[in-house]
Amino acid sequence: MEHIRGRLPKGDDREDRRTERGELMEYFIKKLNKDRKKDGMPPITMPRMGRILQGIPTKDLYYLKSVCDDAPNFSKKFWWEINPEKHSG
Repeated sequence: MEHIRGRLPKGDDREDRRTERGELMEYFIKKLNKDRKKDGMPPITMPRMGRILQGIPTKDLYYLKSVCDDAPNFSKKFWWEINPEKHSG
């Protein structure tokens, strides 16, 4: 009988662990950090982005991405959209 270790993948297979949510987070980080670098601000890290987007369903992140891509200023639109106080009314 073959041992189970023989069937497990070898090494660190990071590609296999990618998720659509993680890819969206990386997209937002890349776009936001470009503007933050120009302004002299520290870059946003993956854990920080996870905390910022916590509670927002993945399907809503696709909407957020499309809205921000269509806006003249990606960063301003992103921060305005994720702030719930701006939307009460």
